[in-house]
Amino acid sequence: MLTTRLDLDRVRAARRHIDPIFLDTPLYQCDALGRELGCTVSIKLETANPVRSFKGRGTELVASLLTDQGRTAAVCASAGNLGQALAWSGRRRGLDVTVVASHRAPAVKLDRIRALGTELELVDGDFEMARERAVNIARRRDVRLVEDSLDIETCEGAATIGLELASGASTFDTVLIALGGGAMATGVGYVLKTLSPAVEVICVQPAGAPAMTRSWHERRVVTTDSYDTIADGVAGRYPIPVVLDDLLQVADDAVLVDEASIVTGMRMLLEHAGLVVEPSAALGVAAILEDRDRFAGRHVATIICGSNVDPDAYHRWVRA
Repeated sequence: MLTTRLDLDRVRAARRHIDPIFLDTPLYQCDALGRELGCTVSIKLETANPVRSFKGRGTELVASLLTDQGRTAAVCASAGNLGQALAWSGRRRGLDVTVVASHRAPAVKLDRIRALGTELELVDGDFEMARERAVNIARRRDVRLVEDSLDIETCEGAATIGLELASGASTFDTVLIALGGGAMATGVGYVLKTLSPAVEVICVQPAGAPAMTRSWHERRVVTTDSYDTIADGVAGRYPIPVVLDDLLQVADDAVLVDEASIVTGMRMLLEHAGLVVEPSAALGVAAILEDRDRFAGRHVATIICGSNVDPDAYHRWVRA
């Protein structure tokens, strides 16, 4: 019996509160990619929606709850994808949303947040500084602070991906999940370990932002002074203790991958799957590239979690 903050009945009920545009996303076997990687590869595509990432599943749940509570405003810190998703879900329900982000966040993500009519405040420094500012705004304005991964709704919204993986026609040996704050990893991992316990759940993080992976291996919170990765969507320095507790229950392994493998993974997804993805979405492919023997002959599913990528940076990476 898993002991986590998540609940399977709540995850199933979450589907009723999430706009169907985010649900039942494509899941298909990509033979061309599999031939290159030496294993059977299935893709779970979480980018074919208005916010181009899986984050809408969680923000739909958050926004629905706030509306039911009679709340009218919310604030979040974001590397870009959460902010865009909360802005979309909030606008749909008449919520005033403020997003705090770093000046370093990709311009394309910031532009899409602005395009949704959301108040966007930029800070110097990294995501952790943006979070501190969001906490102050929430306290000063007395509005709901939405914290990705800490708020159970973000985890259980993401967990609906796991329901779709577990209920599909295909069975998988392994599911590779990008690891940042942990909402998707804990959510999907919880459902898979509950409904399909034989499936191996592997979390993948950049070596340049290793805090959560180090924490998983040491079974305690390990922080870092900085991070250095192109995978901005999963870059963080301070793992959340309760999220780590959940991750320890549902993940079979957590691995780190190099930047070169991430770039190669992005290039392979373009060439063999026709997908333009942000670096975080290529982490699964990068993990296979770095340990081909581990996955040889296995059926591996990887979640393509986002495609909000700066075009100029993307072209530099894939053409290098």
